[in-house]
Amino acid sequence: MSGTTTASVPEERIAFGIGCALVGLFGMALMDACAKFLGGGYAVSQIILARNGIGALAILAFVVFSGAGLASLKLRRPDLMVLRTAVNLGAAFLFFTGLRYLPLADAFAIAFAAPLFITALSVPVLGEHVGIRRWAAVIAGFIGVLVVVQPGTESFRIEALLPLGAALSYALAMLIGRKMTREMPTAAIMFWPSLGAVLVTAVMMPMQWQTPALPDAGLFVFMGLIGTGGMALITQGYRHAPAAVIAPFDYSVLVWGVIIGWLVWRDIPAPNVWLGAAILIASGLYILHRETRKPKPVQPVPGPLGPTS
Repeated sequence: MSGTTTASVPEERIAFGIGCALVGLFGMALMDACAKFLGGGYAVSQIILARNGIGALAILAFVVFSGAGLASLKLRRPDLMVLRTAVNLGAAFLFFTGLRYLPLADAFAIAFAAPLFITALSVPVLGEHVGIRRWAAVIAGFIGVLVVVQPGTESFRIEALLPLGAALSYALAMLIGRKMTREMPTAAIMFWPSLGAVLVTAVMMPMQWQTPALPDAGLFVFMGLIGTGGMALITQGYRHAPAAVIAPFDYSVLVWGVIIGWLVWRDIPAPNVWLGAAILIASGLYILHRETRKPKPVQPVPGPLGPTS
């Protein structure tokens, strides 16, 4: 995020940015719904292969047709890139596996913990200072996670820890990516982990590949395209409007999760999920507010998208 303020951006651009982000977030929710549906009959590795394979091709097409050239994808920090690829893969495996067992909205709500992990881990990883107010927001957010997950009760499901682990992995990936932005463009930071995920999951295919029926094949392609398009639109949203304006709309994915979950699986979130999600959203928005008060704000990362973005 730059130092751009809302007042310095034309209203038309802000409205356009919000629109792009909202459509992109809807696309990401659809992608996760496709992954949940396909997860009932296909290996998670095959889903990740399709998602990242199409994503890597889309990035290649972008750098070629935008005039940036393949030189913009030059790999400069292979050590950090390998680490980021590993945690990205961990996030994807954990989140997509969790979708097999949890309602869509529940998984989204738990994944809201990603911004909390990013704030907490920015201290040891990046050496950033986190004040007492943001620490209080982080603690409150994790209380929200406990409300959703309900450990120690009869309602507790061990599968709920999967999206939580995905949120932690995603936070690590974002912090590593933040370090890499000093030396590499965004396209390169996105391309190499996608390619790495393709290579790793391709190795698994001889043991796990299942040839999809025609409708499922179409769903695999749609999932990859809608996920890639969704991320592109969200990126455009942040480009046309300040992050402080766009970031709160990230939480619209919970609304889409509830709607899609009910339409497809007839899932309705329990009261504790609504309460926990409200606490998580409130803490995330407060952290965003504190971030934007910094002299040099750091672009917040869309928590709900984290594990699968």
